[in-house]
Amino acid sequence: MERNNADVMKKMQYILNMRPVLNTEALFSDGSDYYRCPSNPKAGEKVRIRFRTKRNNVDMVYLVYDGKRQQMERVAKSNGFDYYETSIIMGEEIVRYHFEITYGWVTCYYNYQGVSMNPEERLEFEIYPDYDTPEWAKGAVMYQIFVDRFYNGDPSNDVEDREYFYIGDTTSRVRNWGKVPAVMGVREFYGGDLQGILDKLDYLQDLGVDVIYLNPIFVSPSNHKYDIQDYEYVDPHYGKIVEDIEGGLLNEGDRENAHAQKFIKRVTDKKNLEASNELFAHLVDEIHKRGMKVILDGVFNHCGSFNKWMDRERIYENQEGYPKGAYISADSPYRYYFNFYDENRWPYNPTYDGWWTHDTLPKLNYEASRELYDKILEIGKKWVSAPYNVDGWRLDVAADLGHSNEFNHQFWKDFRKAVKDANPNAIILAEHYGNPESWLQGDEWDTVMNYDAFMEPLTWFLTGMEKHSDECRDDLYGNSDAFIGAMKTHMRALHMSALYTSMNELSNHDHSRFLTRTNRRVGRISYAGAEAASQNINPAVMREGVVVQMTWPGAPTVYYGDEAGVCGFTDPDNRRTYPWGHEDQMMIAFHRDMIKIHKEYGFLSNGSLVFLWNDYQGLCFGRFSHDERMIVILNNRNEDREVEIEVWKTGISRLRDSVLKRIMLSYRDGYTTEEYEYTAKAGVIKVPMPAFGAMVLYHKCENPTIFVEEEN
Repeated sequence: MERNNADVMKKMQYILNMRPVLNTEALFSDGSDYYRCPSNPKAGEKVRIRFRTKRNNVDMVYLVYDGKRQQMERVAKSNGFDYYETSIIMGEEIVRYHFEITYGWVTCYYNYQGVSMNPEERLEFEIYPDYDTPEWAKGAVMYQIFVDRFYNGDPSNDVEDREYFYIGDTTSRVRNWGKVPAVMGVREFYGGDLQGILDKLDYLQDLGVDVIYLNPIFVSPSNHKYDIQDYEYVDPHYGKIVEDIEGGLLNEGDRENAHAQKFIKRVTDKKNLEASNELFAHLVDEIHKRGMKVILDGVFNHCGSFNKWMDRERIYENQEGYPKGAYISADSPYRYYFNFYDENRWPYNPTYDGWWTHDTLPKLNYEASRELYDKILEIGKKWVSAPYNVDGWRLDVAADLGHSNEFNHQFWKDFRKAVKDANPNAIILAEHYGNPESWLQGDEWDTVMNYDAFMEPLTWFLTGMEKHSDECRDDLYGNSDAFIGAMKTHMRALHMSALYTSMNELSNHDHSRFLTRTNRRVGRISYAGAEAASQNINPAVMREGVVVQMTWPGAPTVYYGDEAGVCGFTDPDNRRTYPWGHEDQMMIAFHRDMIKIHKEYGFLSNGSLVFLWNDYQGLCFGRFSHDERMIVILNNRNEDREVEIEVWKTGISRLRDSVLKRIMLSYRDGYTTEEYEYTAKAGVIKVPMPAFGAMVLYHKCENPTIFVEEEN
């Protein structure tokens, strides 16, 4: 009997040895339209979920969700792969799932991070019912404009010298457009305005821009306008000044400044305000006529001490039609819009809660005033409604609003409802650092500015620099494992709907310019000087970053001037003017060509992502649908080399030779869009990569995967 058992075991072992090894690298699924249909289902809707394996390589695949284990059926085969599918009915709650794969005596699992020998709940795929982000925003090419620094289209509305008294000194009108911003540059005005944007719409359209995101445009005494004075009107210095009215002081305490006594109340006169709003409505209309959209910056956590509700600088105190501000009188109708600490000090300079203790940025006290709460909801609705019809909001420091986490979430639920009721197709995009999952449940924010799952990991990998240029880390420079790990971890927090609409930036108004980071120099303008920001830069590394930006899931967002070679350390140096007439024409052409690739290959907006190869200073990833593939290869080393890539993981056949077409090659001294063909043998391709090089390859499958539709 023992001998018989031994013979059986030998036969079983022989059979197992004859079977091919389980190819775990062929296992794949994600939350894209190609593996989950629809990817963003509504409650009660049937969802088809798919899983890919190597052809004839597994015994069974199960979908495991909500305590259920559901067998999947093989529904298609293509290019050496099998595709399994099953359906579920979407409920009212979040569905979390993973896959169980059996092969002989082996059982493994597949979750968001890939293959695992044990199921891990924290890494499961997730489906959020009724999570609906605007289709137009998925993969949309955005362009961020810091208005004062883009283009001066109407010099008659420029801020004059000493017109404002702001944070201890008077403002200045900068007449040299190319001047580098001062260290304390918040009081400098270069004259950029809405007319300037109108004048340059041809340029933006030719570049390939889909969406224009404007930094704050509402009335404010600063050039950045994150300290809003009046939420209901566009600042006349950005809009139109049709009437000047003499009188009063901007700051009644500034008795030593004789010029301030002649302050012209341009920004409080209703004729100027209405004319500015009309110009903005015209701008939006012209943008829409070109098939583009507009997003405004919503600064709702705090306002400015100049705000008509606070009026610490006594701008509105004696003006007709303006009630007394909360700083002026304890009887102000705006009294509870702010949190005052010493109420008995009126009218003797009461103190109040300022954001990060800044007294120029009083924090709005929503919990104490339902009137304020409703007012901001009305502001949110106003600008996405006629006659302005903007297409959404970017929310400044959105997680800081309110005094508790519970209140914050309730406000954004109500804000979303108000905005979507007015314009169902508007996007709500939040500034956020860290894990945003609790806001991305489908009833608050649509998506976020993608710091954690784009800007930061890519910056560390390509430059080794922190995004402010405040730190250089050699352990992260060229560390592709760290890059992949960070991307996989943080992308999961966005899930697919938020990921495809996330704002993927290389630079913006809060961080150093990416081109400056390529010089790998720690510095700020205050001690390194402006020239250091442009010294030893590497445009080829910048082009590598742009290649990733334009091929990565999400909405690639160009910060004005990045495409023209603008450099700069962090705020305020990152807000240099657009260099009209002095642009880096190669960098502009490169952006234009990469944007064209991004838009021409539509699957980049909703396709799958897989990492194919990586080493020190080397990275390759693939984007793919059922019949198209794009391979992106980076060589960030200062030397040429040949790389070997297993491109079959994107669905390219290993059974026959496949031709891939090179559509972009960037190298140390430039780039080319001249097409060149490489042949993948058995699903593997070898390509020569230049130093600081980026290559984009494209393949169209001759035999696309065809799925058999289920019978109802």
